Amino acid sequence: MKIIANRVAYHVEVYGQGEPLLLLHGFTGSLESWKWLIPKWQDFRKLILVDILGHGLTASPDDWKRYDIKLVAADLEEILKQLNVEKINVLGYSMGGRLALTFAILYPSRVKKLILESSSPGLKTLEERLLRIKSDEALALEIEKDGVEKFVEKWEDIALFATQKRLPQEVQERIRANRLRNNEKGLANSLRGMGAGRQPSWWGRLSELKMPTLLMCGELDEKFCRIAFEMAELMPNAVISQISDSGHAIHVEQPEIFAKIVDEFI
Repeated sequence: MKIIANRVAYHVEVYGQGEPLLLLHGFTGSLESWKWLIPKWQDFRKLILVDILGHGLTASPDDWKRYDIKLVAADLEEILKQLNVEKINVLGYSMGGRLALTFAILYPSRVKKLILESSSPGLKTLEERLLRIKSDEALALEIEKDGVEKFVEKWEDIALFATQKRLPQEVQERIRANRLRNNEKGLANSLRGMGAGRQPSWWGRLSELKMPTLLMCGELDEKFCRIAFEMAELMPNAVISQISDSGHAIHVEQPEIFAKIVDEFI
């Protein structure tokens, strides 16, 4: 379905019935990333799948400033209002995890439980953020110049996704097909407006989050496991789940274990 949130057309799909769960995909993904969970959970859980701004079938505004992560969190709040959802569990992966965390900080009364997979509260220092803004701008220009297909080829080869090379060929092809559904403008502007360099650093506000929080990381993804342990020390009700033999995308690399841990936590 299409939902107009703050003058932007979002693509949203809702499945099942029961306690609601909002699922937020990563950069270059779409709501298709979560559809394998529908047959597992739809009998007892309402799944709300959203194509994040600039991704999938959601609109890709021309102005990169519209992709500000706080504005996108406000869009999610408006979407939940229109769906008559008062309080919700929120699960976000990577970029979607940064968005989920932003939503929880800005709208804490809306969030029942928070699940962050391979996620970060942003970069700690101004220097780090400025460097990331510069590198994200270079990447955005590359996407606009060379197109999505060439970018996806490059993106699949970065170190963060090295462990995905072990996946069956059909799974890798499904991930690639999902990434290729995106468009140049949406991905480029997502980097410019919603990259880790642009978002506020939420490290100083983690202690405000009182809702139960699950921090998930793959043991082979050392950077994000380190971040998860740092976050847990600052959050009063956070627990960590470190998944063996998995890298950054746990829901892809260890889907059955991922589903079981999330299900038990909720």
